[in-house]
Amino acid sequence: MTSQSPKAAQPTDIRGVLIAVARARLLLPNATIAEVLSFAPPSPVEGAPEWLLGRIRWRGWELPLISFSRMADIAPEAGGLGSKVVVLKALGGDPKAPYFAILTQGFPRLVTVSTDRLLHEPDEQLPRGVHARVWLNEDEAFIPDLEAIQALIGNALAQAEAA
Repeated sequence: MTSQSPKAAQPTDIRGVLIAVARARLLLPNATIAEVLSFAPPSPVEGAPEWLLGRIRWRGWELPLISFSRMADIAPEAGGLGSKVVVLKALGGDPKAPYFAILTQGFPRLVTVSTDRLLHEPDEQLPRGVHARVWLNEDEAFIPDLEAIQALIGNALAQAEAA
């Protein structure tokens, strides 16, 4: 008697998060989000670019807080009433910088990302820090390039400290 095992089903849905930033949305895997915080003005970093808003304290860490919209040259963005801060797990593997934070406009929205409903359009002129432009149902979103963003943050902090 032979037993046949069913083919392993390929996962077609993943849990994602849509994050609203000034004039754009970011789509990230849910697993990259460490926590969502209320906005509080960060400690400034002298000599940093305007998109590096400063540092915030979180669970014993001093995290760089960025404005994605400013960094990507999408729109000016400043924190205020209703703004949130999303703490993201860094992917670069630097034990001294395992997290960074992004300013957002309200709470992130959990979404189910189905590969058959996610449309990706090749775009040669992507904003800085963007891996891809996608459409999830009817929502346009950017998939951020987290490793590139971490490199930009690291370079900005190094230049600010050297100044």
